[in-house]
Amino acid sequence: MSTATTAATATAPRRPRLSPAARRVLLVAAAMAAVAPFAAAHWGSGMWPGALTVHLDGPLGRVNDWIIDNRDSHWLFLYFFGHISNAVVGAVRAVYVVLLALGWAGVTAGASLLAWRLAGVRAAVTALASFAVCGLLGMWVPTMRTLALMVVAVAVSVAVGALLGLAAGLSDRTFRALRPVLDTMQALPAFAYLLPVVLVFGIGVAPAVLATVVYAAPPMARLTALGLRGTDKGVLEAVTSLGTTPRQRLLTARLPLARRELLLGVNQSIMMALSMAVIASVIGADGLGDRVYQALSTVDVGAALAAGVPIVLLAITLDRTTSGLGQEGHNRTRTRATAEWATAAAATAAAAWAAHGKTWPHGLTVHIESATNRAKDWLVDHLSHGIPGIGGTADWAAHYTGWVLDPLRTALQSTPWWAAPFVVAALAWAIGTWRTALTSAVSLALIGVLGRWEPAMDTLSQVLAAVAVTLVLGIAIAVAAARSRRVERVLRPVLDVFQTMPQFVYLIPVVALFGVGRAPAAAAAVVYALPAVVRIVSQGLRQADPAALESARSLGATGGQQLRQVQFPLARAELLLAVNQAVVLVLSVVIIGGLVGGGALGYEVVFGLAQGDLATGLTAGTAIACLGLMLDRVTQPTKAPAHKEDA
Repeated sequence: MSTATTAATATAPRRPRLSPAARRVLLVAAAMAAVAPFAAAHWGSGMWPGALTVHLDGPLGRVNDWIIDNRDSHWLFLYFFGHISNAVVGAVRAVYVVLLALGWAGVTAGASLLAWRLAGVRAAVTALASFAVCGLLGMWVPTMRTLALMVVAVAVSVAVGALLGLAAGLSDRTFRALRPVLDTMQALPAFAYLLPVVLVFGIGVAPAVLATVVYAAPPMARLTALGLRGTDKGVLEAVTSLGTTPRQRLLTARLPLARRELLLGVNQSIMMALSMAVIASVIGADGLGDRVYQALSTVDVGAALAAGVPIVLLAITLDRTTSGLGQEGHNRTRTRATAEWATAAAATAAAAWAAHGKTWPHGLTVHIESATNRAKDWLVDHLSHGIPGIGGTADWAAHYTGWVLDPLRTALQSTPWWAAPFVVAALAWAIGTWRTALTSAVSLALIGVLGRWEPAMDTLSQVLAAVAVTLVLGIAIAVAAARSRRVERVLRPVLDVFQTMPQFVYLIPVVALFGVGRAPAAAAAVVYALPAVVRIVSQGLRQADPAALESARSLGATGGQQLRQVQFPLARAELLLAVNQAVVLVLSVVIIGGLVGGGALGYEVVFGLAQGDLATGLTAGTAIACLGLMLDRVTQPTKAPAHKEDA
């Protein structure tokens, strides 16, 4: 009998088992079904109930009034914040005076020689051409002002980020404490940093630099901690066996082995600082960003392009110089390196002395504003309406708003408030751990507690719609780039330009073509996030296992079958990373879209900044941070711990 039973059991078909992710989703669905009747009976099933809302307008309003009343008299502002502000302004002024003293020839020669010394000949040529174009466009003085602000902001950002990363890399407790702080700072769009520093420091260069430091320091801290924590254990054990002290191990082993992450952190801090320096023009930062902001207020595409091109060129120069940092120069002998530095310094001094004027010669400028505006007018006249068969950009904006954004916003705002956190938790738990699910649900619920549920759902609808468009276009372009080296070579400079251009610059042409509203904000977000998606997906597809592709071809698989059944599954990690980056980048531009009629949380941040209203601006900024943290957790897979039931 036992033998027969065993045989029957062995031959009986086994029931298909649910995957761990499916079981987690079903568990969350069961919890939601249990909670739904109680929540609906006590608080209803519509928008977030007022009984669960905490009103912070009164306390924050009193804090706002106290800051304004005491900013010019209280010792905290006079002897602490005041000294910080004076030190920042003095440092920026000192750098600007040095740049002016070097003159256009000295700065151009110095930048080119510095790029040559750090990153090679190509970077030197790029720097030379970039600074020359800045002068030719008549933007030499604004470029120097932006560069002075950048030098101070990047120096402080790198120093602060390195110290935080050093503490997090050497201490597990500090790493666990800093991680949620850095996550929140990374999820918070740049625009939300401006209001607190404006209230404390007022309008001008100091708050612009400090907001830039807060925005640009987290990448340096993250990468420094990553490099130190990823040090080879065998090397550390070998160094420890020699009787070295912790300080010696840090200086002789951990920091040298983390060199790549440290240099990448410097690069990322520079790029983020430049982006923030442009956005900070809203609070009085002079330079190229101020020119772009003034052009945005008048929709002057010509003036925006004349200031936007130097921003892009400055970003490309800094990116090329820091990306190639040490790749060629670290093999030089100390004597040769010293000789090269001396040569570069002498050549810079000679160029500065030989120049007849300190600013770019007026006779060597080219004015592109009029021609650009004429081209813009022609494009608007011919593309906004009346294109046979497809309408025009204004028609596309109206259809996108009416057919996509409005229905999606209505669907999100009409979703029962108690169901949304459960749905978010299920999505986060399906690809991560219970901690990410809890963080996502709490972040979304906190938005409702702050009383910003309705505008947050409006912002979320804009983000989801723009991310969908970004992923469709990005994956299609990435497939073409992965399959053809020629397409990749053609796309590379285009992606470089779009990836280094700050978010602010995208708003002006889309407003001219699409008008004012949520559609231009979405269009700018798509263009801003597209390069990152294309790069990440194309790299993942290109790195697919050649043996797997060869095996698929030997079985007669077509190109489309290889893509769907081999390359996409093998590039799953890159695809998820592309989704995550698309969400983060789109959110940052959608918030800035409040300047051009995007509404929702972005408008509240802009309104709070313009009116000096801490209650409105800070609660909206906190809601944005919660929304960004939730989206980041939902789209960023983390490795869940192994469970016996998942085996």
